[in-house]
Amino acid sequence: MPLQNRVTPDGTIIATPARGLFMGNRGGRIHDPATRTLTSRRFASRRWICCETAFKGRHRTVMGAGYTELFFLDEPTALSAGHRPCFECRRAAANAFARYWQQAHGLGAPPDADTMDRQLHAERLGARPEAALDLLPDGAAVLVKEDAAQRPAFVRGDCLLVWQAEGYGQKLARPRGIALPLLTPPSIVAVLDAGYLPHWHPSAG
Repeated sequence: MPLQNRVTPDGTIIATPARGLFMGNRGGRIHDPATRTLTSRRFASRRWICCETAFKGRHRTVMGAGYTELFFLDEPTALSAGHRPCFECRRAAANAFARYWQQAHGLGAPPDADTMDRQLHAERLGARPEAALDLLPDGAAVLVKEDAAQRPAFVRGDCLLVWQAEGYGQKLARPRGIALPLLTPPSIVAVLDAGYLPHWHPSAG
């Protein structure tokens, strides 16, 4: 049976045999090492990061004695769930993310991790806003109605890519003049709008 360690665009952690391009964590351990199952907690601190799956030859036992390893289809998925790039294993991406954060938020210098994490955690715990679809940058995620259910979908050019655990499925024409529930935290939407380019799964095209 697959472990419950795969993150969806709304931040839910599910079990699926599908593999992702990135891993990460939420600031510590949120599982029981004896059973390798999640506890009732869904984060250990406000430091939610997105990491490489391989770094300096390190090897880990997934859901072992250390922090809880989480996995993402790709970087847009991680960003939508409220994770930012890791400053250790993804330093170049993290520095670029901080520079675009500075630009997007009108700061005098790139923010440190704590500054970003405090704002992101407040947004993760807050109400989910609606956003005008016309104004959203590539990589932002919204909820769309499909077959009477709401599904996460990502803005990419003139399309919305419907998210699935295995990759992006149906490609919808991007409607204009409407607002939809926004999944990606507003601060990260601003970073994407400023020019940060996330790493997409190949199924995004």
